[in-house]
Amino acid sequence: MKVHEYQAKEILARYGVAVPRGILVTKAEDARKAAEELGGRVVVKAQVHAGGRGKAGGVKLAANPDEAVEVAKQILGMKLVTKQTGAKGKIVHKVYVEEALPIARELYLGIVLDRSEGFPVMMVSKFGGMEIEEVASEHPEAILKVPFDPDSGLQPFMARKLAFGLELEGAAFKAGVKFMTALARAYAETDASLAEINPLITTTDGRVIALDAKMNFDDNALFRHPDIVELRDIQEEEPHEVEASKYDLNYIKLDGNIGCMVNGAGLAMSTMDIIKFSGGEPANFLDVGGAASQERVAAAFRLLLSDESVKGVLINIFGGIVRCDMIAKGVIEATKAVGINVPLVVRLEGTNVEEGRRLLAESGLDLIVGEGMADSAEKIVAAVAGK
Repeated sequence: MKVHEYQAKEILARYGVAVPRGILVTKAEDARKAAEELGGRVVVKAQVHAGGRGKAGGVKLAANPDEAVEVAKQILGMKLVTKQTGAKGKIVHKVYVEEALPIARELYLGIVLDRSEGFPVMMVSKFGGMEIEEVASEHPEAILKVPFDPDSGLQPFMARKLAFGLELEGAAFKAGVKFMTALARAYAETDASLAEINPLITTTDGRVIALDAKMNFDDNALFRHPDIVELRDIQEEEPHEVEASKYDLNYIKLDGNIGCMVNGAGLAMSTMDIIKFSGGEPANFLDVGGAASQERVAAAFRLLLSDESVKGVLINIFGGIVRCDMIAKGVIEATKAVGINVPLVVRLEGTNVEEGRRLLAESGLDLIVGEGMADSAEKIVAAVAGK
C-alpha cells in the first residue's frame, strides 16, 4: 500500500524524523493562508502516488502568499505525467504547501528489503534528487549500503558509517545519525516495504531534513496498522486493482492484451512467461488463490472482461484445493452475467477435472480447450492475432 508524501511525513514525524512544516490544500485560495502561516516563501507540491513530480511541473516554488495561490491553481486539476504514471498520467486533487528551507546539500537515503541479505538495507548516496536507479547505473560506486536487523534496529556504528559516507560534518553529522536511526525504527515498526527520502537535505544551519518522503507498506501486515489503512487513497489506485481487493484477489494490471486467470502465484508467473514466450503480452497478473470460492472466481472473470484492453482470456487452473468443477461453474456464471466477445482458452487439470470439462462443454460457451500450458498459450496468442 502506498501513501502520499504528506502522509509519509506525518508518520515519520511520530518517530522523530525531521520533516519540514507543511499544510495540505485542496482549494487554490487556501494556499494563501497556508503560505502566510509558513512564513510566506513556500514550495507547492502535487500529491500523487508517483515520483518525478518536479520534472513534470508538479513542484513549484512560490515567493509569497499571492504567488502560492497562482501556483496552486496551475497544479490543482492538472494531469501529471511522469515515468511512473505512464502516458495516462494522474489528476492532481490536492497539493502540499511546505515551508521553503535554506538548502546546503541534496542527498539520497532509502530503506528497502534486500531478499538476498534477508534484511532491510539502508542505502545512501551523495547524489540526491536523482532516481536511485539512475545513480546505480551511472555512479554505482556512490551508493553505500548497510543491512540491519529490524528487531534490534540500526546500530550507532552503522549510522555513523553511513554519515561518514555522505561526508556529513559537525552538527549535520550528529543530526544525520539521529535521522537514520529514527527512520530505521519507523520502517520496522510500521511494517514498511519502502522508505525513501529523496532528497535528504542538509541546511545552511546544520539541520538534516526529509525534503521529500515516500513510504510503501506490506499489505499482509496492514491488519496491525488500522491507522495506516485509513490513509489509503483509492483515487490514486488502478480501478481494476481496487475492485480485485474487494474479493481478496491478487491482481496487478499490466500493459498487454491477454487476460490471465490462474490459481497460485507461481503458476500465474509461469503463465505470463509462457504467453510472452509464445509472442503474446499478458494484460494482468491474477491469482484467484488456493481456496477461492465460486463467487470469487466469477468476480475474477468479470474483472478480466471489464478491462477494455483485454482481447482474449486464458484460464489456466491446476485443481488442488480449488476444484476444477468450481472454476468451471464460476466461469459459466460470470459469462452469463457479463457476456464474452473475446477468444477464451481454458486449461484445466487436477481435482474434478473431468466434471469441470463436462460443465464447460455442455455450457454452450464458445471456448477453446488447451492441452497443457504451451498449447494453451499458443492457442490464445493465435486467437487474439486472428490466426
